[in-house]
Amino acid sequence: MSAPDNDPYTSFIHAQVSAWNNGDKEAFLAAYKSIAPGKLTIEYVGRTPPTDGWAVLEQMWTNTNAIVNIEECVLIANGNEVACHNRNHMPSRDMTIETIEVYSFNGEDLAIRYFVKQ
Repeated sequence: MSAPDNDPYTSFIHAQVSAWNNGDKEAFLAAYKSIAPGKLTIEYVGRTPPTDGWAVLEQMWTNTNAIVNIEECVLIANGNEVACHNRNHMPSRDMTIETIEVYSFNGEDLAIRYFVKQ
């Protein structure tokens, strides 16, 4: 069995970051729905177990979209997984939070693991 083409995955990553930075919630959620029409789980490693990703995205948007701008630093795609190093800039708080994000695509399902630098 050959590995899936990485282009849809990297395109998704760039699309959701662009929508986030542009404050376009509809496009942000549409990017996720198009790549993961099945199950979506999100885990903050060391903080929460994997949970319903749709609820997490809604909460994330409500709580932080207005104050966070994402800088994509590195994106590595291998097979059905993508790892990203992002910087989450919060100018109003004069701080930046570094994250490593791992996206695992499995058919119509997507599992995301966020590693947040403390």
